[in-house]
Amino acid sequence: MKKIENGVSLQPLAGGRPRQIILLLHGFGSNGSDMIALAPSLQQKLPHALFLAPHAPDRCGGGGYQWWALSSIAPRDLAAGALMAAPAVDAFIDRKLKQYDLTEADLALIGFSQGTMMALQVGLRRPRPVACIVGYAGLLTSTADLPHNDCPRPPVLLVHGSADPVVPVAAMHAAESELRRLGVDVTTHVSHGIGHTVDPTGLRLGVEFVSAALGASSQPERG
Repeated sequence: MKKIENGVSLQPLAGGRPRQIILLLHGFGSNGSDMIALAPSLQQKLPHALFLAPHAPDRCGGGGYQWWALSSIAPRDLAAGALMAAPAVDAFIDRKLKQYDLTEADLALIGFSQGTMMALQVGLRRPRPVACIVGYAGLLTSTADLPHNDCPRPPVLLVHGSADPVVPVAAMHAAESELRRLGVDVTTHVSHGIGHTVDPTGLRLGVEFVSAALGASSQPERG
């Protein structure tokens, strides 16, 4: 099994030991430095959270990273890739929860594009549910095993641009339908005219969703 390195992190704004972990999973060809750019917007609502934006374990063209090689976007191949990459993400989560003496209830997963595929792959299958999953501009890979999986599942927010040329917005609607069929509490938002990116409205909705799931205070404590 491949090991995920730490990548980029941002310590709690309030100082002290983290009370929550926000795991940020980047897209294909990107890296943790891109995803950590979301953290400052989240910090004000989550002053006690540690933000972790690891690099995916494999290099790809242009100096970026990939959770698995996107040689094919056929549904079967996407499902196989996400399944293959999941153990490394699970191991990283296990390591960090143990390091900071936290549980899945203190953990939120936020993904973008291929990172959304990983957040859903891992977050929907943990033996104990994470606090929530936020997926931007991504899609849901195979759920064939989920109807037979009795694990409780976290709430999910999916945000997608209506003008996304990389992952069509139809992928979000398909994911919503499938998640609802499985009994997952899912919220969606379409950012009209937005391409393959995270817009300010989508970011705001993500901040609100995660802070509500974690029961976070709005202001950092000052000592």
